[in-house]
Order: sequence, then structure tokens, then C-alpha cells
Amino acid sequence: MAKRLHHQINGRAEPGNSGRFGDVYNPATGEKAAEVPFASADDARAAIAAAAAAFPDWAATPPVVRARVMFRFKALIEERMEDLKHLVTAEHGKVLSDAQGSITRGLEVVEFACGIPHLLKGEFSENVGSGIDSFSMRQPLGVCAGITPFNFPAMVPMWMFPLAIACGNTFVLKPSEKVPSAALMLADLLQEAGCPDGVFNVVNGDKEAVDVLLTDPRVAAVSFVGSTPIAEYVYTTGTAHGKRVQALGGAKNHMVVLPDADMEQATDALMGAAYGSAGERCMAISVAVAVGDAGDALRERLIPKVQALKVGPGTDPEAEMGPLVTQAHLDRVRGYVDLGVEEGADLAVDGRDLTLQGYEGGYFLGGCLFDHVKPEMRIYREEIFGPVLSMVRSDDYENALELVNAHPFGNGTAIFTRDGDAARTFANRAQIGMVGVNVPIPVPMAFHSFGGWKRSLFGDHAVHGPDGVHFYTKLKTVTSRWPTGIRAGADYVMPTMK
Repeated sequence: MAKRLHHQINGRAEPGNSGRFGDVYNPATGEKAAEVPFASADDARAAIAAAAAAFPDWAATPPVVRARVMFRFKALIEERMEDLKHLVTAEHGKVLSDAQGSITRGLEVVEFACGIPHLLKGEFSENVGSGIDSFSMRQPLGVCAGITPFNFPAMVPMWMFPLAIACGNTFVLKPSEKVPSAALMLADLLQEAGCPDGVFNVVNGDKEAVDVLLTDPRVAAVSFVGSTPIAEYVYTTGTAHGKRVQALGGAKNHMVVLPDADMEQATDALMGAAYGSAGERCMAISVAVAVGDAGDALRERLIPKVQALKVGPGTDPEAEMGPLVTQAHLDRVRGYVDLGVEEGADLAVDGRDLTLQGYEGGYFLGGCLFDHVKPEMRIYREEIFGPVLSMVRSDDYENALELVNAHPFGNGTAIFTRDGDAARTFANRAQIGMVGVNVPIPVPMAFHSFGGWKRSLFGDHAVHGPDGVHFYTKLKTVTSRWPTGIRAGADYVMPTMK
């Protein structure tokens, strides 16, 4: 019998009162593994109320004390890494090594948040005028909310709430209803680390809960990662209700390969970046732009590697790629492969007929490789979010750069070359938020910020790093003068410092 999950509100497991549930599946077998309650509007408001009640005391807690909670939280995640990565694999399907790698990237943000006393330091200017000093400080916003996707059940939430909480805010997380268990485990670990009740809350569910988070006046800021249409909805709705919003959307990441590149290195990079996590990454490479002779060289090397890709359940230590997350998503990705064939692209490797003995009910799709894809094709224009790599042939460098810049998504891109001048120019001219030079997935470290351009990011702030500190705090500047030497009489002109 499938287990029944819960919400986590004010430090307690709560069943919710909506009477609505969603099914959570094991993607490797297709079997139902759990039922997750979908929060009602009242459930979501209860979580916000708990966070609002906890905010004054938590905001007044010294940053160094909040940092100690983060230190303990970090240690607990490291101790429980095996349990957490198995939870991620059980509900998402990615291989265990990839699950651990993603948790580690989230853990890096926790490590960054441990330095919050330093990160919250303001600036001080003595004697900006006679006997007048000026200084700035960063203060928390209040209740913050996070709405996170299915592809990184632990990492993306950890890109948000550790920094928000370390800055003195309280938080309500609405994880993907497809992969709820990792978020609930993180809530337990944070409570064990000493986080007070109400500071971190988890509500599971769908649009009903999301709309409360976007409209309730007690929520000051919303962070989101997901598809571009939903990111735009979250941004426009949240900002219309007076909230700060950072909403990360979709991607169609291009990797440009010049003829002088190390082709073995470029091929291996494409394999990992296109097919790792079954392509369910917002930073996955889904388009290889082969310049000149690089096209034939890449095709020759890619075909046997894609055909030999080891696909299996995420718990299989030999597997390089696991299943897709749900049957519906499998059908969607297969539909794009069908569409690419209809559009006239050359399907050099077809993974649609993959079956695994003993896992016939799983959501498996083999690696797919298209060649001679054209920019007008939907498989080029739209985000597929699966193990499908499209190769576009380009006559020259300028045309390749134009392809990158013309696409409406601007999340990540990469160039593979031995030419330093070409690489430097590409990094400068690419209208993309994150650029890799001989690095296929240029995800910044936690002490930098993660964010795309164009329709890959709505809002002025990227995620984590310095942008994260700025997003989760408001700046206050104080100008002070003490009684000695105060001039007599009122001034009726714009004050200037003398």
C-alpha cells in the first residue's frame, strides 16, 4: 500500500484539509509509491501565518546564531547523504551518482549561507559632512516563498531557502508534487539543526497553493524555477501583488563546436551534458552547433556513443541514464521525437523502442540524436527536456554565434575550441546568462549567481550568490549626526553636506 505524505507547517507534520491527493510514482517501475496531499488555500495560508509569526524573533536573531544553524544543517545533510540521494532517485529516477552530485551542488549554497555574518555587512563612510556619518545595512524582507521543479528535488530548494533563512527571513516551500519527499526530509533536518518552528514550512500541491503564495500580502518575495510560461505567470502575478519575484524559466542551451576543438573531449562533453539526468536539466545541452568540418567529425563519434548509452534504473551502479520522471513526460518527449522525424530532421539514433527486462512499466527512453536540424523546426525552437540532442550544421563562426543569440531562451551556452581569441569573443558577444569555454554545463559556484537572460529569467535578480543575498534583503542607509554642533534654525533647501 502506498504511503501517504504530509505538509510540514510550524514544525509539525500536517495532513491538510483539502481532501485532494496526487500520486507519486517510481519512474523505474511505473508503480505508485506514495500519495501526496494537495494543499488547500487554507493550508497554504496556515503555512504563511506560521512563517509570519516566526519572523520577528528570527529576524532579531543575530546572524552568527543563524549561521550556526546552517553549519549544523550542512553536517546533517552530509551524514544523511545516502538516505537523501536514494529519495531523489526513487521519485525522480536519476542515477544515484547524479543524485548525490546534485545534492552536493545544493550543499554548496548551504556552505555559502554559513558565511552570512560577513555577507550582511554594510558599508560605512565617516564624515560625509561636518560631524555626519553614513552607513548602510541589509535587513530581511519577511515571509519568502519558493516554488520548485521536479528535476532537482533537493538542489533547487537548497538554492533558495538556506540563503533566505540565513538572511533572517522565514520561508514557505512548495516543491513539485511529483517529487515531494526530499523537501520533507530537508525540513526535518533543518528542524533537527535547531531551526525554530515556523521558520521553514513545506506545503505540497498545485496551482491552488501557488496562487495563495503569489497573492497573499504577507508574502514579500517569491522564487521560482520551472518552464517559461509558468515563470512568466509567476512573475506577472507576484509583481502585480507587490512582491519581489525571481522566476527562472526554460532553456535551449547551445554548444558551439569549432573545427579546431578536441573532438573526443567535445563528444564526451556532449554525451554528459545532453544525456545526463535523461536531459531533464535546465542547463542540459540540447543543441550542438557544429561549425564547418566539425559536423561530420562529431556525428561519427556521437552515434556509437549514444547507441552504447547504458540506460537503467537509477539504483543500478552501471546505469549512465535513468528513466524520465512520469509517463506523461515520457509521452511528451517521445512526441517531440516523432515530430522531429515529421519535420524532416535526420534521426541518426532512435531511442524510442528501448525496453528493459523486468522494468517494462518504467518510463524509459533511449538516447536520441538528430542531425541536420533547421532553426525553423519546433524541435529546435522548443524545450524538449529529455534525452534528445539536435545537431545543427553551421558554415562559420559568425552564423553559429547568430544562432545562439537569436534564440528566445538565454540560459546557458558553451563553446569548444583551442582558439583563445574565438573563445574570448564568444564569451563577450553571447547574449546568454551563463557561458562555458570548453565546459559544457557552466553552472556557477554558490559564491557566484545562477541566472539566464531573455525568456530564461524574469526579474532583476539571479539565484544564490551575491544576487541571492540582495534578493532576500532590503537595503537601508542611515545618515547620522549627534547634537554637538547642530546648526540653529530650519533649512528650507535641499540638504547638502558641508
